[in-house]
Amino acid sequence: MYFTDRGIEELAARRGEDQVTIEWLAEQLRTFVDLNPEFEVPVERLATWLARLDDDED
Repeated sequence: MYFTDRGIEELAARRGEDQVTIEWLAEQLRTFVDLNPEFEVPVERLATWLARLDDDED
């Protein structure tokens, strides 16, 4: 288990029943990076990964 799994588990426990839009998620990520610019690269990588989940891998 990675250290970040704790945060993921808390998110699932607290917000697991919520339904959100991708636009809402994008806005929350923008706000997070504005408040924590040192996390810009990891958030960008996560956003790009999520955006490309359905892309063919060939």
